[in-house]
Amino acid sequence: MSIRDFTAGTKPFPIPVIADMPFGIGSQTEDETLDYITMPQGMATFQPPPLPEPEDLAGHDGALSALRAVLAALDLRNAGGTPAPVVLAGLPAADLALINQVLGEGEVSAQVLADPARPLLSQARIQESVFAGVWRVVECLADGRVIDRIEVGDAPALLREAARADATGPAADMLAAPPGVLNAQPILVELEDHRQTWRAGQPAQVVNLTLLPCGPEDIAFIDHVLGTGRVLVLSRGYGNCRITNCRVANTWRVVYYNSQDTVILNSVEVVDLPEVACAAREDLEDSRERLAEVLAWVEQA
Repeated sequence: MSIRDFTAGTKPFPIPVIADMPFGIGSQTEDETLDYITMPQGMATFQPPPLPEPEDLAGHDGALSALRAVLAALDLRNAGGTPAPVVLAGLPAADLALINQVLGEGEVSAQVLADPARPLLSQARIQESVFAGVWRVVECLADGRVIDRIEVGDAPALLREAARADATGPAADMLAAPPGVLNAQPILVELEDHRQTWRAGQPAQVVNLTLLPCGPEDIAFIDHVLGTGRVLVLSRGYGNCRITNCRVANTWRVVYYNSQDTVILNSVEVVDLPEVACAAREDLEDSRERLAEVLAWVEQA
C-alpha cells in the first residue's frame, strides 16, 4: 500500500502545524499574569544641611561650642571610646535653632512612650541627624524636667535601656491559643530557644514570618503573647521600617513596608537592638568627616 492510499480516507489533522502558528517572545498570551508586590522606589541619601549665612553666626558661641563637642565625641567614638552626651541645657533659643539647622533630620526617628503602670520611667523623642550616628534626644523625666542632649553612637542608650525595663516576660500563656491559631506555638517555642542561646555581640536571630505559613490569627496571637513595649523606631532609609520592642527580653518586631504601606517583610528578631535602627561604624567615620567640613566652613565664615 502506498502512502497516498493510506491517507486517502483520513480526516484533516485538527491541530495546525507549527509553521502556521506565531512564535517568539510576546507571541503567546497568558490567561493569568503574576502580581508582584511593589518594592520601594527610592532610598534616602545624605543631603548637606542648609548652612546659615555668615552674618547669622555672630554671637552664637554656645551653638558652635556644642557642635565642636559633638565633633570631639565622634573622634572618641571612632577611637573605641564611649563619649558622654552633649547637654544643650541653658542654650538660648537662637543657638538651639542654629544647632537644629546644622544637624537637620536623618532617616531614623524614635520615641519612648510613657507607661502609666510605671510612672518613674521617662518618655522621650529621638531624631537622628543628617550625620548618621549623631542623635538628638529630648527626654521628659517623671519629675517634670526636660533633658535636651546630643548623643553619638550606633543608637541612643535610652532605646536599649527602655527595652530592658519592659522585659517583664510574656504577656500571655502561649499554650492558651484561641481557635484558628495553627502555627504560632512552634514559632513561639523557637523564639524562646533563640532567647536562651543569644548573647550580647552576636548577630540577630531572625524569624521571618513572611516565609512561614502564618495566618492573621497566628500573627495576632504571636503579638499577644510577646506583648508590645514602649519603644517605637521608624527607619525611612529604603521604604519604611517599623520597629517595636516586645515585653520579653531582647525581642523585637520588625516590619518593612513599601511606598503603598503594604507589608513586604514581617519578622521577629532576637537581639538587643535591630541592626536597621543602628548606625554602622562606617557611618560614624563618614559623619565625622562631614561635620568637620561643616564646622570648618562655619568657623571660616
